[in-house]
Amino acid sequence: MSFDPVAFSLWPAVLVWLQVVGVSLALALVVGFGGAVASHGFRGFGVAFGEIVAGFRDLFSLSLGRIYALAKLTFLEAIRRKALLVFVVFAILFMFAGWFITDTGQKAALQVKVHVIFVTWTLSTLSLVVVMLLACWGIPEDIRVRSIHTVVTKPARRLEIVLGRILGFSGIATVVLAVMASVGYVWLNRQVPPESQSELTCRRPIYGAISFLDRTGDPAKFGINVGDTWMFRSYIEGSSKARAIWNFPGVSASSLDADENLQLESRFQAFRSHKGTMDRQLLYRFEFVNPEKELRVPYKLMEVAEFIGSTETVPRKIRPDGGVKEYDLINDLVDSKGNLQVEVSCVDPGQYLGMARPDLFIRTPDAPFLAGYFKSVVGIWLMLLLVVILGVSASTFVKGPVATLLTFCIVVIGQVFRELLDKVAKGTQEGGGLFESIYRLIAHMNPTTPVPDGLATQVMKTVDRGLENLLWVFRQILPDFSYFNMAPYIANGFDVPFDAAVLPSIVVVMAYFIPCVIIAYYSLRLRELEAK
Repeated sequence: MSFDPVAFSLWPAVLVWLQVVGVSLALALVVGFGGAVASHGFRGFGVAFGEIVAGFRDLFSLSLGRIYALAKLTFLEAIRRKALLVFVVFAILFMFAGWFITDTGQKAALQVKVHVIFVTWTLSTLSLVVVMLLACWGIPEDIRVRSIHTVVTKPARRLEIVLGRILGFSGIATVVLAVMASVGYVWLNRQVPPESQSELTCRRPIYGAISFLDRTGDPAKFGINVGDTWMFRSYIEGSSKARAIWNFPGVSASSLDADENLQLESRFQAFRSHKGTMDRQLLYRFEFVNPEKELRVPYKLMEVAEFIGSTETVPRKIRPDGGVKEYDLINDLVDSKGNLQVEVSCVDPGQYLGMARPDLFIRTPDAPFLAGYFKSVVGIWLMLLLVVILGVSASTFVKGPVATLLTFCIVVIGQVFRELLDKVAKGTQEGGGLFESIYRLIAHMNPTTPVPDGLATQVMKTVDRGLENLLWVFRQILPDFSYFNMAPYIANGFDVPFDAAVLPSIVVVMAYFIPCVIIAYYSLRLRELEAK
């Protein structure tokens, strides 16, 4: 498991949203009033203020009936434009996909992963293409054929047109996705081999906070770096005082299974400095600790199951090796705050055990696969809603091809190049900023070589920092589409966490709805409804 789900912080995100929207609104007002004054002189202040007042008047004069009528009209137009032909492509893909992706020789977990990734990728890709084209070409096409004049001459306000379009395209996206997702779920259950059906599950893990002790037993921020270029895991040294310590919150009797056992699932990695014992894997041990009672209960030795993971069934009544007294896992080892502390040590001398925060978790009773599958479909649906909002907004001030290209670029940058954009905006990208990278290319310097000190270097880095600040604003404006990709959770057999995936997806859609509707309303209100 290479992902590390972290709970989404709602209020810091709201504060950043308020800052970005406030700055953008201030710039829009300055540009708007400035353009009005440049066109109409000082009378432009009254013209710009009148448009703002008209916007508030339309907001408080909205008619749900007119919005519903426009949404229904948009829905029917999408069907007449052959939007449902996507089902034909979908059916063809699913009819022949089993020939190419089913391999009974693969491991059960890998078979499930391949099938789940195929289904979710097909759902998101096909529905995204259809919805993007509909949303970006709807209003420009109405303007081209002048059918929008029939609407605007009625008592329908521009804001109602925008909301009706968004609601109508969202409705067609919902229908398309619901049908394809239902077929995809049935296909999954029929196509996955019977011996792999047990992997169609949704683990509900309890993750803990991880800390380390070095080989002398002193606290450390990380473990040992064994030279792996991927710094996801840290390693602890075998046969020493080095430990990896997990603190699991919210542990109670409800965390146990039906047989009163605690399921601890681990996915540790081994690093060998010598061959060691060839007839077994590396050995490690759990030790349950209650600091409040100064109680330490060691558990039995276990072998590392590399690349596949292992689940250890820990009974509620624990008796240490060679001990007589039994300890109750919940009553004796869980502290008063509901935290369970587990220490992991490597037994073999000269060997190293690698681990990260999600490499050990408490596996509570599993949820049905349908629950995780439904949440992943909800993630795709929320992504489609965002694409509809962006596409309709773009189509109010540019033509269909340009709106499609603009929306497509936003999706690609927000989903594929988001990590690179984050590194550049934060100044953590190797090689520095724009001008430093250009200097390194000209001077044939690799990214790790320090740039010579001097006035020119200081000026270059100062300009790069200014560009990084502009990129920070650009980064905040672009949506992060990585939240909507929930397929890795169910593909690896995990339930989709609400606080780390579903909640941020909902927040992203809501965050872009209000600004985009305002932009679309004024763009449609201030433009000439003629095809140019």
